[in-house]
Amino acid sequence: MDHQRVGDARQAWGRVTAWLENHAPEVFAALGGPGSPAAICDAELRMGLQLPEQLRQWLLGHDIDAGRQPPAGSCLVALGCPGVLPSGGLLLGLLDIERVYLHKMAMEELARSGSTDYPSWRREWVPIASERDGFYGTFVNTITGAVGSWSEGSLPAEREYASLFAFFQDVADQLEGVSSGAWDGPGRARRRGPGPEDDPVRLWARANGYLVNDRGRIPAAIRKAYEASR
Repeated sequence: MDHQRVGDARQAWGRVTAWLENHAPEVFAALGGPGSPAAICDAELRMGLQLPEQLRQWLLGHDIDAGRQPPAGSCLVALGCPGVLPSGGLLLGLLDIERVYLHKMAMEELARSGSTDYPSWRREWVPIASERDGFYGTFVNTITGAVGSWSEGSLPAEREYASLFAFFQDVADQLEGVSSGAWDGPGRARRRGPGPEDDPVRLWARANGYLVNDRGRIPAAIRKAYEASR
């Protein structure tokens, strides 16, 4: 697999942070400082897996949750950073990555009834973005390095991007309003479907930490929450 598809996630992430620093300084400030190698190792032990190098390097550069504790009675995603991903949802720090991962694993084990043909979650998937309750989100496959997504009521999409580099390149392209071509997968194509009548719902969803990337349509649960808020 060539460099353009695998690449260096830190390089692509640098484009994202540069744009945020210039155009959304409050979001940039919320990204936090460097992550802790010891904290990453501890989280890996608790999750029972090893993070791929790209994900580890990204967390070492910026850990949204570093030095923070979840407030009492918080949602599954206790902290998270809105405003980074144009597709919506909250970018996760290490603490929330572990919380969502352990929750998804527990739910999968509870739901399993002898058949593993179509699991809703796999042990090698590590979440990197989610809405508050974990019904929708984005994950990295720790074996292949590919990036996929999950959504309530449908099967997970296992390979929307070839790597974390490709995912962040697409995020940066969307923020900058350009097309570098340095990403791989159907992720962007899936976001081209909605019409202008959906824009108010999407804006509200993004402002409230919901991830809207379900094959180009807005999930019914988000539409219902939007209508209830009006």
